[in-house]
Amino acid sequence: MAKLYLVSYLKKEGGRKTQFKMEESEIKSYVQAGEIAKEIKKFARSIIKPGVKLIDIAESIDDKIFELGGEPAFPVNLSLNEVAAHYTPAPKDETIAEGILKVDIGVSVDGYIADTAFSVDLTEDNKFKEIMELNEKILENVTNKIHLAMQVHEVGNSVQNSLESWNKEKNSNLSVIKSLSGHSLGQDSIHDGLTISNYKNENGIILDDIAFAIEPFVTTGVGDIYEGQPGGIYILQSNNPVRDRDAREVLQFIKENFETQPFCLRWLVEEMGDKLSEGKLKFILSMLTKQGILYEYPMLIEKSKKPVSQFEDTFVITNGKVICTTK
Repeated sequence: MAKLYLVSYLKKEGGRKTQFKMEESEIKSYVQAGEIAKEIKKFARSIIKPGVKLIDIAESIDDKIFELGGEPAFPVNLSLNEVAAHYTPAPKDETIAEGILKVDIGVSVDGYIADTAFSVDLTEDNKFKEIMELNEKILENVTNKIHLAMQVHEVGNSVQNSLESWNKEKNSNLSVIKSLSGHSLGQDSIHDGLTISNYKNENGIILDDIAFAIEPFVTTGVGDIYEGQPGGIYILQSNNPVRDRDAREVLQFIKENFETQPFCLRWLVEEMGDKLSEGKLKFILSMLTKQGILYEYPMLIEKSKKPVSQFEDTFVITNGKVICTTK
């Protein structure tokens, strides 16, 4: 799931990220989550067709994750065209798959997360072939360079070198979105504090005993984003009290089931729809957001309204091993 570089709270350069040694049980869970995520990507590709409703894709992916023994780590992002990230469909959403679709999937096993994404060109003339090919090439090049005791800046250097080489060779002018980045992963934490930038930098933090996601975004546009309308993905951000009885019940359910993880309206409807109507749940989410108890992620939109591609994989570096869990 995309991370805005601008809101990162760990940006120091140099040094080493303090971390406890990863237990074998943690590694096993990360790997298992990755195996499920790989199957989900295959499944998603098989059901995504032009004209299929995004809500049908999302619900099918949710169901498949549970069927394979995992849990969704966050609502699947199904972002179209110039929307880079942070859109998930609500119940009865009529939006259909068209253009270029980014599919960003999170799978959790015992709280340990596999975060992975791919893009699908749904046009008849393969309109988005070039940005997707470059995007995959960038991620492939980074993957090939990941090694023990590597420093964070090596990722950004590889991304930028790949971009510049491609543009020179192809005489093109494609961009990587610099304000979106990779990130570390933790138990029940999709963004665990460490930003992994997609451009040249001097971040000397060593990647060791850590799980992290690499996710370059490629566009024909200017390579920047702005925050658009809310995208239907929420996260708990405060424990302020609420007076309304139904709102208290919903908030208690959120605390018990999601806590630090993003969630969405369709999950609440599935679990609480027999007690509260969809309309009531939607109203309560809006009210809790206005009160600052919940935060609703805005859609991240390419600044020049040009199409965006995304590919992402999760890696674990620990105990003298480098593992790509999702490839």
